[in-house]
Amino acid sequence: MPRIALVTYRPGPDMPVDRDLPLLAEELRRTGADADVLAWDDPDTDWAAFDLVVVRSTWDYSWRRDEFLEWAARCADVTRLANPVDVLRWSTDKRYLGELARHGVPTVPTSYVALGDVPELPADGPFVIKPTSGAGARYAARYTQDERDVALRQVARMHAEGLTAMVQPYVEGIDESGERAVLFYGGRFLHAIRKGAVLTAGVAYDERKVAHPSLEPWQPTAAELAVAEQALAAVPGGPDRLLYARVDLVDGADGRPCVMELELVEPNLFLGAAHPASAPVVAEAIAKAAGA
Repeated sequence: MPRIALVTYRPGPDMPVDRDLPLLAEELRRTGADADVLAWDDPDTDWAAFDLVVVRSTWDYSWRRDEFLEWAARCADVTRLANPVDVLRWSTDKRYLGELARHGVPTVPTSYVALGDVPELPADGPFVIKPTSGAGARYAARYTQDERDVALRQVARMHAEGLTAMVQPYVEGIDESGERAVLFYGGRFLHAIRKGAVLTAGVAYDERKVAHPSLEPWQPTAAELAVAEQALAAVPGGPDRLLYARVDLVDGADGRPCVMELELVEPNLFLGAAHPASAPVVAEAIAKAAGA
């Protein structure tokens, strides 16, 4: 009977709880596995005691990226970690969007503002500022051309906290067609969801946002699946190393899907919220990876 750790975090009063965890742990136990739900920063856990450690909902990692990656490296030294630690390192820095673009993957146009650099903001249209290491729209905001001074102050604030900033045009198609998240597990398409725009006009970068507004199940188009698979094919080492993946898509200026984000660390699976029938599929893929 394989021992499997589903890794989460310790949610605070203003942080969400992963409501999929009890469902997924129960499904794993039905496969015959021994499944434990544990916080990644629990100092008393012996990670070597597990056959497989699966990163599930470490939703505080972007505040503690270096510490999280150090934990992942230690864990990978004593057992199998999914996803692999080099994938976690690559995916926790959104400068990977530039790498995807260089591989020909359609992506939201992005520029990066390193510490000490002065950003070049778009000359027209709304735009977005956010950190290269962030989750749940943390420190992300949407601006108009009349708010350029406010946007520059946000960049200065992020730089003061040691965060590299990224600048993107606001993809206005999201207001009509929403954002689609295409999920894969065990190397296969699992399901998809669509949600509304997370960044709304006039909301400050340091205000908490609703991460998944107007969430609904979605049947991805052939074009969306093709772009998602193209993005995964560009991951260093190839997609076969990934136990799980989520590709977030929006419609670009040309109306075609493009990658907004590639989530290979701790993607919300939307099991209870939209796709409860997928829980056994995820559990079977995890059990198979653990050698069950």
